[in-house]
Amino acid sequence: VQLQASGGGSVQAGNSLRLSCAASGRTFSSYGMGWFRRAPGKEREFVAAINWSGSSTNYADSVKGRFTISRDNAKNTVYLQMNSLKPEDTAIYYCAARSGYSTSARGESYPYWGQGTLVTVSS
Repeated sequence: VQLQASGGGSVQAGNSLRLSCAASGRTFSSYGMGWFRRAPGKEREFVAAINWSGSSTNYADSVKGRFTISRDNAKNTVYLQMNSLKPEDTAIYYCAARSGYSTSARGESYPYWGQGTLVTVSS
């Protein structure tokens, strides 16, 4: 599966952005999807994950209550709605896909990755 992330940009703290990740292939609905991010000078970290049907989601504590992951299997797309953005959310955001029906916060379990989209939040 090939993934194309989009929707990044520069915003002020407190504002919102919605990231999209479009996937190729006919079997998108069989993949669990995740969002990860890498801030400047830091390791990649888990942000959010969603299972194949959208019935189960998982979030990092740092974004819980502010970010929402969702998916539209008819459009082969997963979204990350980011509200109340903070400067510490500044990072390159990557979407990822893994076979199977559950969520995972482990980056190592995702064999497929998109190219990343940059989010910059200024104070």
